[in-house]
Amino acid sequence: MSMDTSNDHYAVLGVDPQADASVIKAAFKRLALQYHPDVYKGTDAQERMRGLLLAYQTLSDPEARKNYDARRRGASVSGRTMDGAAAYNTANGASQNGQGHYAFPDLRQTPTSTLAISLDGITYQLSSAQAESLKWDGVLRGTLPALTATAAGTSFVCQRCHHRWSARGEARPTSCPACHARDWDEYLLLRCTHCQAVFSSKELRDPLRGNSLYHPYELFPLCPHCRRSQWCPAENGRVNSLRAAAARRATLLWSSAIGVCVLVIALLALVVLR
Repeated sequence: MSMDTSNDHYAVLGVDPQADASVIKAAFKRLALQYHPDVYKGTDAQERMRGLLLAYQTLSDPEARKNYDARRRGASVSGRTMDGAAAYNTANGASQNGQGHYAFPDLRQTPTSTLAISLDGITYQLSSAQAESLKWDGVLRGTLPALTATAAGTSFVCQRCHHRWSARGEARPTSCPACHARDWDEYLLLRCTHCQAVFSSKELRDPLRGNSLYHPYELFPLCPHCRRSQWCPAENGRVNSLRAAAARRATLLWSSAIGVCVLVIALLALVVLR
């Protein structure tokens, strides 16, 4: 399978154009684990991961997928090959100056009060401690408070589908009225240590693993802006700890196997000597 980013996103992930979100996510996760640079040692490892990441980011976002499908149909009718990177940038509003899908707040100096970061029409107000955590760890989980409270009701915005609505007499709605997500007010902000891009993730919990907390490197091994790996210090530390634990278990397993072999040889020797 060629992983050039101009290829059809559905073909890159090996899914049908009518596949639902769970099928797309499962296909990406399987291929991302297969072609992760730490596992796949081919010279085109980075290229493969870029193609997978681009395809997943486009097809996992309902609005981006709708725009991509329209462009894909148009390209198919006209006989032209659609440029995948251009389709993604157009669909997501990503730009080099950080407007829309990315932001580039200045975190060189820790703010003394609050730091406002605007992404996709949502403004996140971070305390100085939160800004410091995002700066050094590269990952920040939080809960978005209600936007405004007026006589007409309290305004809310869903982090999963970006739906906005108002409600009366309810401190916190149990779910989003549009996508029915129960974690509608939880957010995950990520920051790349290479290009300093700050972006938000719609993936908070992994339904493929019992709805457990999602870890950025499990689905996004490359920064979606600069496409470089090992961009998150907190995730690098977590992955390194897992690798070290796995290495210790492997060492213990081999030591135990060698010990058993030595014991068996010793017993056999005693039997022969008798």
